[in-house]
Order: sequence, then structure tokens, then C-alpha cells
Amino acid sequence: MSKFTFALVAGASAAVGAVATAAVFGSRRQQESNLPPAPTSAPPLPTRTSPQYPSPFPQDGPGHPSIPPVDPSGLFQYGFPGPISDLRTTPSLTSSFNRTTRNPNWSAEHITPLSLTISHGDRRHSVFTEDPSIPVKFRAKLADYFRSGYDRGHQVPAADAKWSQEAMDATFALSNMCPQVGEGFNRDYWAHFEDFVRRLTSFYPSVRVVTGPLYLPKRDPVDSKWKVTYEVIGHPPNIAVPTHFYKIIYAEDGKVGGNVSLGAFVLPNDRIPNDKPLQDFEVPVEALERASGLEFVGLLDERRRKKLCQEISCSVIVKQYAERQKTFQTPNQPPPVKGQVPATTLTQR
Repeated sequence: MSKFTFALVAGASAAVGAVATAAVFGSRRQQESNLPPAPTSAPPLPTRTSPQYPSPFPQDGPGHPSIPPVDPSGLFQYGFPGPISDLRTTPSLTSSFNRTTRNPNWSAEHITPLSLTISHGDRRHSVFTEDPSIPVKFRAKLADYFRSGYDRGHQVPAADAKWSQEAMDATFALSNMCPQVGEGFNRDYWAHFEDFVRRLTSFYPSVRVVTGPLYLPKRDPVDSKWKVTYEVIGHPPNIAVPTHFYKIIYAEDGKVGGNVSLGAFVLPNDRIPNDKPLQDFEVPVEALERASGLEFVGLLDERRRKKLCQEISCSVIVKQYAERQKTFQTPNQPPPVKGQVPATTLTQR
């Protein structure tokens, strides 16, 4: 296991989730009706020398009331504090939004050889939008990214949703974005990584992907303690800049109850040299779950699990960003061959 994996495990943090409960007041009132009636006049307050008055609550034993004297869940009459994860379901992605970081907890997608062959969507017709399904006070706003120094980084890539304009438009909501370093990452190595995922459809009939941000600790050089620190952007500052990003890949063999080849990767939100091997960023699924506070394979029988990078070569194909942009903007491209992924799907974002 690499040093990075050990750091990932040792510094695991960021538990995400929400617990919903219900307060039942009727039974509480019925219980309280059995209490002794209140005195008509208040007795004098006890002094240090006078005897203490007995508790009005029935006792099972000394200091143990059978009916709790308090009702903490009564708070719910004013509202449930949360946390609440906003679940978003669209034709091209399903995601969970974190109201604290203003980033998704995770974004899930599904790609197939057919979905990448169909090309009815054009990103030139899509625009970045705020997500109206998120309450205004919690949503990420377009102005928050303005002159922030970070790209609006798709978690589910637009190029994976070209099969319809509606599907592609859904990927441009800010609830599918995180602040990403541009040159050297979002426009380069991360884009090559997304190309790698699309190329998996040449070997597997069905590929599912979950992508999301991480906020991982690093050792403070001054006191040697592990600490989580990250930048915050926006007006006012409210969008967290992730320290890392993860992808977990489920490459399915297409059979009912068949094998699933798993690959989990964690990349720093920073410039990465294009010659860096992708497998350097591979981590155990369990380490990613521990770091993210999420569960990815709880229902997947271990007998069905295979290791992706033992079945295929986990490596990226490097292509310059400017050339990639030129590729998807070239008009009159030849029609794709049926059942074959066109070359442009490996380069578009």
C-alpha cells in the first residue's frame, strides 16, 4: 500500500449523512396526565437547612424517574435542523448535494457504448446555471466562481451526456460542479482520466461511475499534527475548494448477477504531470469509503468483485487541451460507425 493510501486511511474524515426522526407528542401528553395535580399555591423555596421537597415525577428508584422530565425531540416542532442532502435525479446523472460545502457529496452516471455513440447534444448550446432545486441560501451561484481562479469543474462530464441536449444541459448545473484547478488538472490530467473512463466501454458493455470531492488532512510542518484546511471562494466566501477528487468505477460484464470490476482513484486538486501513471492514484475502496464517509459496495457480494487494473491497463492517453477543444468544435464530422465509440468521445469534456 502506498504512502498516499496510508495517509488517506489515517486522515479519514468528512462523514456525510442525515438522520431523520419523528416526535410523538400525543403519548407524551397522555403520560403527563397521570402526574399529580399542581399545587394551588407555590410552597416556600427550600433552604439549606429545610427539607427538600420530593420530585413530582414517579420514581422507579432513587434518582430514576419512569417518565423523562425532558423532551429533546420537541425541537422538531420548530423544524428539523439537518443535515439534509439534496438528492437530484436527471436523465444523465443522480447526485447528492452538500449544503455546507456547496459541492456535491457525489455524482453518479452510467455510460455504455451506445450512449457514447449517440450525439444529439452540443455543449455550445449549454450554459452554466444555478440549480433552482437547491434553496437560495445554500446554492452555489455563478458570481461565486467569477475571478475565483478556479474552473467550474464538472463531476459528471458533459461529453458523457451527448445522447440528448437535455441530458447534456443537466450536467451544467452548479450542483454538478466543484472548484477545480484549471491548467494542469481540470483541462489536462483530469480530462485525460475522464477519457480513460470512456474508453472502458470498449471492453465493458456497462460502466457506472461515482465522482466527488474530498477534504483530506495533511501533516502540519510546524507541529506535525494532521489538519484539514481548504480554501473557500464566493461572495461571501461559501464554496469549499476540495483538496482532492475521487472516482470509483464499476465496470460491469453485462450479465445478471455477473462480475463487477472495481477501480477507486483519488487525485489531488492540483497540477499533475501528464506522464504521471494513473495507477499511482489507485486506492482500496475501503480507504475511500473511510475517507469520504460514504459506502460504495455495501451490497456488492465480494465473490462478484474484480480488480479493474488487473484486467485492463489503467493508463491515460494525453492530448493537449487546445487540440481537444478544436476537435469538438470541428463541424461536419463523419458519422460514427454503429457500435463503435467515435474518436471525439475520447477527447471531449
